[in-house]
Amino acid sequence: MEVKVIERDEKSIRFTLSKVSPAFANALRRAMIGEVETMAIENVIVLENNSVMYDEILAHRLGLIPLSSDIEGYVSPEECDCKSELGCSKCRVSFTLEAEATDDTITVYSGDLKSEDPHVKPIVDKIPIVKLAAGQKLKLEAYARLGRGTEHAKWQPVSACAYKYQPRVNVNIKKCDVCGECVKFCPRNVFAIEGSKLIVKNEMNCTLCTDCVRHCPMKPSPITIDWDDTTFTFYVESTGSMPVEEIVREAATLLGKKPTLLSKQMKALEK
Repeated sequence: MEVKVIERDEKSIRFTLSKVSPAFANALRRAMIGEVETMAIENVIVLENNSVMYDEILAHRLGLIPLSSDIEGYVSPEECDCKSELGCSKCRVSFTLEAEATDDTITVYSGDLKSEDPHVKPIVDKIPIVKLAAGQKLKLEAYARLGRGTEHAKWQPVSACAYKYQPRVNVNIKKCDVCGECVKFCPRNVFAIEGSKLIVKNEMNCTLCTDCVRHCPMKPSPITIDWDDTTFTFYVESTGSMPVEEIVREAATLLGKKPTLLSKQMKALEK
């Protein structure tokens, strides 16, 4: 297995994963989406709410606010020995929110949530929650815990996670008359004409759509489109709850533990 980072920024990464099977690539993708734990609001206690929004809708909105996650400082509720429905300091983070509109209509934002832990808080302060008209008030307590995307989408650490096969684009120079139709119809600017030759300029951009082959006036086309089913290009974008490198690393770690867990379960069944 080989990993090569193509590009990365604050919230996204693009890398190639080679010498693996399609099943492994898909397992890694699914682990990043559904297995990596993050923090999200699960329980909301509404103390006062005379806004136009029902308590249930308000709680749903709060749950979808991405929170910065400290997976090392907390344990999941299944692993915690507390019996409380709202959890304890080991497995949950509490928030408070109190807002009131006196004279004018105001908007309550995610930044109005006050966390007991400065390391677990909304990643963006300007996510609108509800509008309060003059005289309306909102007061509540909210509790966040670790969870997985397999349980609910609000615990997914990624907003985008996909991969594609490594494309292989070849041009038979001897048969190509350099008419330029492939350059014209290619949606990703894979080809270019330099001098009197057609060259593959951006092979990595190819989406395997084969528009270049279909629009080539020569039959059979001198262009062949293929893919390497052992090499994959991944694009992963974090919601901001965790650094994107940590998401990939944690997913790989969880994937590595699954064979050991399966082996233990099989041995238990044999006994």
